[in-house]
Amino acid sequence: MSPIHRMVSVNGITMHIAEQGDGPLVLLLHGWPETWYSWRKQFQPLVDAGYRVVAPDQRGYGSTDQPDGVDQYTILHLVGDVVGLIDALGERQAIVVGHDWGAPVAWHTAQLRPDLVRGVVGLSVPPAPRSSVPPLSIARKALGDGFYQIYFQQEGMAEADLGKDVRTTFRKLFGGHGASAAVVEEGHGFLGRVADPRTLPDWLTDDDFDTMVGEFTRTGFTGGLNWYRNIDRNWELTAPWQDVPITPPALYVSGERDVVRRFTDASRLPHLASDLRGVVDIPDCGHWTQMECPAEVNSALLDFFGRL
Repeated sequence: MSPIHRMVSVNGITMHIAEQGDGPLVLLLHGWPETWYSWRKQFQPLVDAGYRVVAPDQRGYGSTDQPDGVDQYTILHLVGDVVGLIDALGERQAIVVGHDWGAPVAWHTAQLRPDLVRGVVGLSVPPAPRSSVPPLSIARKALGDGFYQIYFQQEGMAEADLGKDVRTTFRKLFGGHGASAAVVEEGHGFLGRVADPRTLPDWLTDDDFDTMVGEFTRTGFTGGLNWYRNIDRNWELTAPWQDVPITPPALYVSGERDVVRRFTDASRLPHLASDLRGVVDIPDCGHWTQMECPAEVNSALLDFFGRL
Protein backbone atom coordinates (compact mmCIF):
# COMPACT_ATOMS: atom_id res chain seq x y z
CA MET A 1 0.00 0.00 0.00
CA SER A 2 0.99 3.63 -0.50
CA PRO A 3 0.09 6.69 1.56
CA ILE A 4 -3.14 8.53 0.83
CA HIS A 5 -2.68 12.18 -0.10
CA ARG A 6 -5.11 14.90 0.91
CA MET A 7 -5.35 18.56 1.84
CA VAL A 8 -6.32 19.82 5.31
CA SER A 9 -6.98 23.30 6.70
CA VAL A 10 -4.45 24.06 9.41
CA ASN A 11 -3.62 27.29 11.22
CA GLY A 12 -4.83 29.53 8.41
CA ILE A 13 -3.15 27.61 5.56
CA THR A 14 -4.00 24.61 3.42
CA MET A 15 -1.56 21.79 4.10
CA HIS A 16 -0.82 18.73 2.00
CA ILE A 17 -0.33 15.51 3.95
CA ALA A 18 0.57 11.91 3.16
CA GLU A 19 -1.23 9.52 5.49
CA GLN A 20 -1.31 5.77 6.07
CA GLY A 21 -2.25 3.32 8.82
CA ASP A 22 -4.24 3.17 12.03
CA GLY A 23 -3.18 3.45 15.65
CA PRO A 24 -1.27 6.04 17.66
CA LEU A 25 -0.44 9.09 15.56
CA VAL A 26 3.15 9.67 14.39
CA LEU A 27 3.94 12.98 12.67
CA LEU A 28 7.05 13.04 10.46
CA LEU A 29 8.39 16.55 9.84
CA HIS A 30 10.84 17.01 6.98
CA GLY A 31 13.74 19.43 6.78
CA TRP A 32 15.36 21.64 4.12
CA PRO A 33 15.19 21.23 1.20
CA GLU A 34 12.79 18.31 1.40
CA THR A 35 9.09 17.44 1.38
CA TRP A 36 6.98 14.66 2.89
CA TYR A 37 8.73 12.38 0.36
CA SER A 38 11.92 12.23 2.43
CA TRP A 39 10.00 9.90 4.82
CA ARG A 40 8.93 7.42 2.12
CA LYS A 41 11.10 4.67 3.62
CA GLN A 42 9.51 5.04 7.06
CA PHE A 43 5.84 4.68 6.18
CA GLN A 44 5.42 0.94 5.71
CA PRO A 45 7.58 -0.23 8.63
CA LEU A 46 5.80 2.13 11.05
CA VAL A 47 2.37 1.28 9.66
CA ASP A 48 3.13 -2.44 9.91
CA ALA A 49 4.02 -1.88 13.57
CA GLY A 50 0.57 -0.43 14.25
CA TYR A 51 0.94 3.34 13.88
CA ARG A 52 -0.98 6.01 12.02
CA VAL A 53 1.74 7.80 10.06
CA VAL A 54 1.29 11.32 8.70
CA ALA A 55 3.97 13.32 6.89
CA PRO A 56 3.04 16.85 5.82
CA ASP A 57 4.62 19.17 3.36
CA GLN A 58 5.42 21.86 5.90
CA ARG A 59 4.63 25.55 5.44
CA GLY A 60 6.26 26.87 2.27
CA TYR A 61 7.02 23.46 0.79
CA GLY A 62 5.55 21.15 -1.82
CA SER A 63 1.78 21.36 -2.23
CA THR A 64 1.25 23.20 1.06
CA ASP A 65 0.59 26.94 0.95
CA GLN A 66 3.55 29.29 0.69
CA PRO A 67 2.38 32.47 2.45
CA ASP A 68 3.77 35.84 1.42
CA GLY A 69 6.02 37.58 3.91
CA VAL A 70 9.11 36.33 5.71
CA ASP A 71 7.41 36.91 9.06
CA GLN A 72 4.88 34.15 8.25
CA TYR A 73 7.52 31.47 8.87
CA THR A 74 8.45 31.93 12.53
CA ILE A 75 8.86 29.01 14.88
CA LEU A 76 5.51 29.94 16.44
CA HIS A 77 3.83 29.58 13.04
CA LEU A 78 5.53 26.24 12.49
CA VAL A 79 4.62 24.87 15.92
CA GLY A 80 1.12 26.24 15.39
CA ASP A 81 0.89 24.22 12.19
CA VAL A 82 1.76 21.03 14.08
CA VAL A 83 -0.75 21.81 16.82
CA GLY A 84 -3.42 22.55 14.21
CA LEU A 85 -2.60 19.38 12.29
CA ILE A 86 -3.00 17.16 15.36
CA ASP A 87 -6.42 18.73 15.91
CA ALA A 88 -7.41 18.48 12.23
CA LEU A 89 -6.59 14.77 12.32
CA GLY A 90 -8.98 14.31 15.24
CA GLU A 91 -6.24 13.31 17.66
CA ARG A 92 -5.35 14.50 21.15
CA GLN A 93 -1.64 13.64 21.06
CA ALA A 94 1.09 12.60 18.65
CA ILE A 95 4.63 11.30 18.59
CA VAL A 96 6.47 14.06 16.77
CA VAL A 97 9.57 13.22 14.72
CA GLY A 98 11.62 15.82 12.85
CA HIS A 99 14.70 15.82 10.64
CA ASP A 100 16.98 18.79 9.95
CA TRP A 101 14.75 21.92 10.22
CA GLY A 102 11.89 19.61 11.16
CA ALA A 103 13.82 18.72 14.33
CA PRO A 104 13.67 22.24 15.86
CA VAL A 105 9.95 22.26 15.02
CA ALA A 106 9.55 18.94 16.84
CA TRP A 107 11.66 20.06 19.82
CA HIS A 108 9.78 23.36 20.14
CA THR A 109 6.40 21.63 19.85
CA ALA A 110 7.41 19.37 22.73
CA GLN A 111 8.67 22.35 24.73
CA LEU A 112 5.72 24.68 24.12
CA ARG A 113 2.88 22.11 24.03
CA PRO A 114 4.02 19.06 26.00
CA ASP A 115 0.38 18.14 26.59
CA LEU A 116 0.10 17.22 22.89
CA VAL A 117 3.35 15.26 22.55
CA ARG A 118 3.60 11.59 23.58
CA GLY A 119 7.23 11.53 22.55
CA VAL A 120 9.65 13.59 20.50
CA VAL A 121 12.48 12.53 18.20
CA GLY A 122 15.05 14.80 16.58
CA LEU A 123 17.17 13.57 13.65
CA SER A 124 20.40 15.43 12.88
CA VAL A 125 19.68 18.64 14.82
CA PRO A 126 19.69 18.52 18.65
CA PRO A 127 17.77 21.06 20.75
CA ALA A 128 19.72 24.20 21.55
CA PRO A 129 19.55 26.37 24.67
CA ARG A 130 18.37 29.92 24.04
CA SER A 131 21.49 32.05 23.76
CA SER A 132 22.06 35.37 25.52
CA VAL A 133 22.40 37.20 22.19
CA PRO A 134 20.83 36.66 18.74
CA PRO A 135 22.12 33.42 17.23
CA LEU A 136 23.17 34.82 13.86
CA SER A 137 25.60 37.18 15.58
CA ILE A 138 27.16 34.14 17.28
CA ALA A 139 27.37 32.28 13.98
CA ARG A 140 28.88 35.28 12.22
CA LYS A 141 31.56 35.66 14.89
CA ALA A 142 32.41 31.96 14.94
CA LEU A 143 32.09 31.07 11.26
CA GLY A 144 32.19 34.36 9.34
CA ASP A 145 29.82 36.07 6.94
CA GLY A 146 30.15 33.14 4.55
CA PHE A 147 28.33 30.72 6.86
CA TYR A 148 25.42 29.41 4.79
CA GLN A 149 22.71 30.46 7.29
CA ILE A 150 23.93 34.05 7.00
CA TYR A 151 24.14 33.81 3.21
CA PHE A 152 20.51 32.65 3.14
CA GLN A 153 19.38 35.91 4.76
CA GLN A 154 19.75 37.68 1.39
CA GLU A 155 16.32 37.56 -0.21
CA GLY A 156 16.42 36.74 -3.89
CA MET A 157 20.11 35.92 -4.12
CA ALA A 158 19.93 32.49 -2.51
CA GLU A 159 16.78 31.63 -4.48
CA ALA A 160 18.49 32.48 -7.77
CA ASP A 161 21.60 30.56 -6.76
CA LEU A 162 19.74 27.37 -5.85
CA GLY A 163 17.17 27.58 -8.61
CA LYS A 164 19.34 28.26 -11.65
CA ASP A 165 20.00 24.51 -12.09
CA VAL A 166 17.87 22.52 -9.67
CA ARG A 167 19.22 19.14 -10.79
CA THR A 168 22.80 20.17 -10.11
CA THR A 169 21.78 21.76 -6.80
CA PHE A 170 20.26 18.52 -5.56
CA ARG A 171 22.99 16.33 -6.99
CA LYS A 172 25.57 18.35 -5.05
CA LEU A 173 23.45 18.44 -1.89
CA PHE A 174 22.86 14.69 -1.81
CA GLY A 175 26.11 13.44 -3.31
CA GLY A 176 28.65 16.15 -2.56
CA HIS A 177 30.83 16.78 0.46
CA GLY A 178 28.62 18.52 3.01
CA ALA A 179 31.41 20.37 4.79
CA SER A 180 32.15 22.31 1.61
CA ALA A 181 28.59 23.66 1.54
CA ALA A 182 28.64 25.06 5.08
CA VAL A 183 30.70 28.12 4.14
CA VAL A 184 29.92 30.14 1.01
CA GLU A 185 32.90 31.54 -0.84
CA GLU A 186 32.26 35.06 -2.12
CA GLY A 187 31.38 35.03 -5.79
CA HIS A 188 30.86 31.27 -5.93
CA GLY A 189 27.39 30.80 -4.45
CA PHE A 190 26.12 28.30 -1.87
CA LEU A 191 27.42 25.17 -3.59
CA GLY A 192 30.28 26.73 -5.51
CA ARG A 193 32.93 24.86 -3.52
CA VAL A 194 31.11 21.52 -3.77
CA ALA A 195 32.31 19.22 -6.55
CA ASP A 196 29.54 17.90 -8.77
CA PRO A 197 29.53 14.11 -8.18
CA ARG A 198 27.70 13.54 -11.50
CA THR A 199 26.28 10.30 -10.10
CA LEU A 200 23.75 9.79 -7.34
CA PRO A 201 24.51 8.07 -4.03
CA ASP A 202 23.38 4.46 -3.89
CA TRP A 203 20.56 5.25 -1.45
CA LEU A 204 18.81 7.50 -3.99
CA THR A 205 17.13 6.13 -7.13
CA ASP A 206 16.75 8.08 -10.34
CA ASP A 207 12.97 8.19 -9.79
CA ASP A 208 13.39 9.52 -6.25
CA PHE A 209 15.78 12.18 -7.49
CA ASP A 210 13.44 13.22 -10.30
CA THR A 211 10.55 13.53 -7.83
CA MET A 212 12.50 15.85 -5.54
CA VAL A 213 13.90 17.95 -8.38
CA GLY A 214 10.44 18.23 -9.89
CA GLU A 215 8.91 19.57 -6.69
CA PHE A 216 11.47 22.33 -6.20
CA THR A 217 11.50 23.21 -9.90
CA ARG A 218 7.77 23.82 -9.51
CA THR A 219 7.77 25.64 -6.16
CA GLY A 220 11.16 27.30 -5.95
CA PHE A 221 13.12 27.66 -2.71
CA THR A 222 11.70 30.80 -1.08
CA GLY A 223 9.38 29.04 1.39
CA GLY A 224 12.15 26.99 2.95
CA LEU A 225 14.67 29.82 2.90
CA ASN A 226 12.20 31.98 4.83
CA TRP A 227 12.59 29.59 7.77
CA TYR A 228 16.27 30.60 7.94
CA ARG A 229 15.31 34.27 7.71
CA ASN A 230 13.48 33.99 11.01
CA ILE A 231 16.36 32.62 13.08
CA ASP A 232 16.92 35.86 15.01
CA ARG A 233 13.19 36.63 15.13
CA ASN A 234 12.61 33.18 16.66
CA TRP A 235 15.17 34.05 19.32
CA GLU A 236 13.12 37.14 20.19
CA LEU A 237 9.79 35.32 20.17
CA THR A 238 10.91 32.46 22.41
CA ALA A 239 12.14 34.69 25.24
CA PRO A 240 9.19 33.70 27.48
CA TRP A 241 10.37 30.07 27.36
CA GLN A 242 13.92 30.78 28.49
CA ASP A 243 15.28 27.67 30.28
CA VAL A 244 11.97 25.77 30.01
CA PRO A 245 12.93 22.08 29.59
CA ILE A 246 11.57 19.64 27.05
CA THR A 247 9.58 17.26 29.25
CA PRO A 248 8.06 14.58 26.96
CA PRO A 249 10.11 11.43 26.42
CA ALA A 250 12.85 12.23 23.90
CA LEU A 251 15.24 10.53 21.49
CA TYR A 252 18.08 11.99 19.42
CA VAL A 253 19.38 10.26 16.28
CA SER A 254 22.40 11.40 14.27
CA GLY A 255 24.59 10.10 11.49
CA GLU A 256 28.24 9.97 12.48
CA ARG A 257 29.22 11.71 9.21
CA ASP A 258 26.54 14.41 9.45
CA VAL A 259 28.10 17.82 8.75
CA VAL A 260 25.59 19.40 11.14
CA ARG A 261 27.57 17.92 14.02
CA ARG A 262 30.32 20.45 13.23
CA PHE A 263 28.24 23.43 14.32
CA THR A 264 25.74 22.01 16.82
CA ASP A 265 26.28 20.70 20.34
CA ALA A 266 24.47 17.60 21.57
CA SER A 267 26.34 17.49 24.89
CA ARG A 268 23.62 19.45 26.70
CA LEU A 269 20.83 17.11 25.65
CA PRO A 270 20.35 15.61 29.13
CA HIS A 271 19.90 19.11 30.56
CA LEU A 272 17.55 20.33 27.84
CA ALA A 273 15.40 17.18 27.60
CA SER A 274 14.51 16.04 31.10
CA ASP A 275 13.27 12.61 29.95
CA LEU A 276 15.93 11.71 27.40
CA ARG A 277 15.48 8.03 26.53
CA GLY A 278 18.48 7.64 24.27
CA VAL A 279 21.04 8.98 21.81
CA VAL A 280 21.61 6.93 18.66
CA ASP A 281 24.72 7.45 16.53
CA ILE A 282 24.44 5.73 13.15
CA PRO A 283 27.84 4.69 11.72
CA ASP A 284 28.71 5.63 8.13
CA CYS A 285 25.62 7.85 7.82
CA GLY A 286 25.57 11.43 6.63
CA HIS A 287 23.03 14.22 6.94
CA TRP A 288 20.08 12.73 5.05
CA THR A 289 19.51 10.33 7.91
CA GLN A 290 16.18 8.63 7.22
CA MET A 291 16.87 8.31 3.50
CA GLU A 292 20.47 7.12 3.82
CA CYS A 293 19.98 4.63 6.66
CA PRO A 294 16.27 3.75 6.80
CA ALA A 295 16.69 0.38 8.53
CA GLU A 296 18.68 1.88 11.39
CA VAL A 297 16.34 4.86 11.72
CA ASN A 298 13.22 2.70 11.64
CA SER A 299 14.67 0.36 14.26
CA ALA A 300 15.54 3.28 16.56
CA LEU A 301 12.09 4.84 16.12
CA LEU A 302 10.19 1.63 16.79
CA ASP A 303 12.29 0.83 19.84
CA PHE A 304 11.59 4.29 21.23
CA PHE A 305 7.89 4.17 20.37
CA GLY A 306 7.55 0.79 22.06
CA ARG A 307 8.89 2.16 25.34
CA LEU A 308 6.52 5.12 25.56
